[in-house]
Amino acid sequence: MAKNNLLKEFRAFIERGSAIDMAVGIIVGSVMTSMVNSLVKDVIMPPIGMVLGNIDFSQFFIVLSGGTPGAHYNTVAEAQAAGAATMNIGLFLNTVVSFIITMFVVFMVVKIMNKIRTKKAIDTRVCPYCKSNINVEATKCPNCCSDVKPEKIIPEQPSDLQKSLKKITKIAKKKVKKITKISKR
Repeated sequence: MAKNNLLKEFRAFIERGSAIDMAVGIIVGSVMTSMVNSLVKDVIMPPIGMVLGNIDFSQFFIVLSGGTPGAHYNTVAEAQAAGAATMNIGLFLNTVVSFIITMFVVFMVVKIMNKIRTKKAIDTRVCPYCKSNINVEATKCPNCCSDVKPEKIIPEQPSDLQKSLKKITKIAKKKVKKITKISKR
């Protein structure tokens, strides 16, 4: 019986949609990460390295200890094969640039989503006495029985995108009317 309840709960969790949304987010995030890493490693850092004297940032490292004394290593792989401990500064710089680009992209996506999102109607408020949520039109708090002043419900507000489209449509209609008048002459 407990196994049956567990399966029902798991099925309800899956059907809720948040698990699927989370899975899609993780998949998109991993694809985006590999794309940003390639952008940094293959597109952004080579020109920066060229400007700074043909430095390959992925091979910019410092030998800390070990390896063959007095040896000069051209790559991280050579140094590590010789048993040297390396501080891979270039790989760290690539990671920092990737992080900054990724965070900027996430910031822009969130900013765009906030513009697209419709602002929902406000129909609750906090009781000034007991701090519980009550309906905005309530005259008495159902929790502490205090008298409160009713407020008006703020209706649903269109998103910034919807407002902009409405303005553009209005302007376009005026222009079409003007063009129609001119063409009838």
